[in-house]
Amino acid sequence: MTARPDTLGSDVLDVLDVVGIGFGPANLAVAVVLEELAESGTALSAAFVESKPEFSWHPGMMLPGANMQIAFPKDLATMRNPRSAYTFFNYLHAKGRMVDFINQQTFFPSRHEFGDYLAWAADTVGADVRYGTRAQRIAFDGDQVVVSCHGPDGPFELRARNVLFAPGLVGRIPCGLVPSARIFHNHDILTRIGRIPSAHNGAFAVLGAGQSAAEVVEYLHSTYPQARVHLLHTKFGLSPSDDSPFANRVFDPDTVDLWYSAPVHVRERMMDYHRSTNYSAVDMDLLEELYRREYHESVTGSRRLLIHRTTEVTGAVEDADGVSVGTRNLMTGAEDTIRVDALVCATGFAPGNIRDLLGDASESCLFDDEGPVVGRDYRLATVDNVCAGVYLNGGAEATHGLSSTLLSNIAVRAGEIIDSVLAHSPQLISRTTGA
Repeated sequence: MTARPDTLGSDVLDVLDVVGIGFGPANLAVAVVLEELAESGTALSAAFVESKPEFSWHPGMMLPGANMQIAFPKDLATMRNPRSAYTFFNYLHAKGRMVDFINQQTFFPSRHEFGDYLAWAADTVGADVRYGTRAQRIAFDGDQVVVSCHGPDGPFELRARNVLFAPGLVGRIPCGLVPSARIFHNHDILTRIGRIPSAHNGAFAVLGAGQSAAEVVEYLHSTYPQARVHLLHTKFGLSPSDDSPFANRVFDPDTVDLWYSAPVHVRERMMDYHRSTNYSAVDMDLLEELYRREYHESVTGSRRLLIHRTTEVTGAVEDADGVSVGTRNLMTGAEDTIRVDALVCATGFAPGNIRDLLGDASESCLFDDEGPVVGRDYRLATVDNVCAGVYLNGGAEATHGLSSTLLSNIAVRAGEIIDSVLAHSPQLISRTTGA
């Protein structure tokens, strides 16, 4: 385990090599890289700060029967180092489930099992993680960065040569809708649905047209057999996700090189071409199941699954007994109001805003029309008097492609970031090897 900076004795070692902001899958993959480097003789001092009290990965989205849409070899390590102790296969071996998993003949574990894998890795890796801690202020001091934190024991500072931001994703709530006990993002569906103040209307509304929306609809329809479930979306029909072999190459590690070097207009065109690999698209099996249920209910006359196509939400008025959801059909112009107990916004995610994360320190980083100026190695460009390394571990879709906000490339990206840290700080290698 990496020593805590407040226990290190010398002035040199009091300055960490790396501070990671956030400890989700992205920075967890970095911790794995650092542990493997240490085993090979290149030990970098590192600490991570995480606002959650313990490691967790989307606990509010662990719906029964929900499977991963990313193949399990795209785990924390395999694509970078298949011999790593932190592969999904090694997790299965450690849990005594490898043979049983293989017998399922699938590349796609349940979301619950993959979450357990990530938690197992977080518990196993020798990383200094300060849980329940927020990074409140970032300041640059020449070749160092000072991170002011507040943890369970009060405020403290971490000083390092490099800072790695892993902003994660933030649930999008459509403009005009105010989050409340009855209006919330699907990210919190499991924790919020049971806390609805009352359920007098016997109905739910789900807004969205992607995988998450379909999963929530299926969950509500199955879990509450007396309730009506309204799916509201602006498309004519739900579209299947494109997970075909050729299309999946857009997530390959070497695609990042092509994406980064391509002109902006080509990147935008590729994004339009391949949006259905990740956005507003539903797994074909789930799509067909929802269609089967809707058709069956049309035959029996007992309609509980109500899909409102080409429909936008015009507003939502909440009162003590429920939510009145205003709708408008985009093709006919017809307006209506649906009375429900809760409105679930399955409206996607956005990366954490790097300007917000940096605060005043953002003035020392360079930005253009696409956002922060990010190198191929995920290092942010800074003004001349800042020599510390600032890295964006995720959330660089415009410059690095569709895999930037997904799990697909976290293993390779973590290795590339640490390679860059070492390349910009050759003294780190000489220090750890004694050269």
